[in-house]
Amino acid sequence: MKIKKTNLDGVIVIENKAFQDLRGSFTETFNSQEFIKAGINNTFHQDNESISKKNVLRGLHYQDPKPQGKLVRCVRGAVLDVAVDINPLSKNFCKYFMIELSEKNNLQLFIPEGYAHGFLSLEDDTCFQYKCTTAYSPSTQKGILWNDPTIKIDWPIDNPLLSEKDQCLPTIEMSFKN
Repeated sequence: MKIKKTNLDGVIVIENKAFQDLRGSFTETFNSQEFIKAGINNTFHQDNESISKKNVLRGLHYQDPKPQGKLVRCVRGAVLDVAVDINPLSKNFCKYFMIELSEKNNLQLFIPEGYAHGFLSLEDDTCFQYKCTTAYSPSTQKGILWNDPTIKIDWPIDNPLLSEKDQCLPTIEMSFKN
């Protein structure tokens, strides 16, 4: 397991080793001691999984109050995964980190509390898993429009498949107005 820091505070890429032989493969995807060494000292309370068609975009989601950190991975197919710094006091406010996660590259991404998160499915039947540091709370779920003009995420698509809820999300400017 290799840990790599990103340009955003606390957002970490985890490179997992896959051991393969004639039977298939084995991968360790979570090791609390290795995570603690990397500064990920969170307790995870909920696991989620989604299956998406190609060009489905989910996000950008966050919870407030009761923010959620997430450990995400793609177990089948591929996604472009994005973390956006939504802390107005941060030097990285409105900056994002994007990475492709796939069954082939075997990468994971840790997104700490205080970030919005979203992903674009790059293949049909993509299976995406995430561990959450707090339980989902519908009353605290919030989001930011996927193509927010302030954040300017470089998505490789103009018309993704979005849920009705995600189509109506506010911009970051509207979300963090004083």
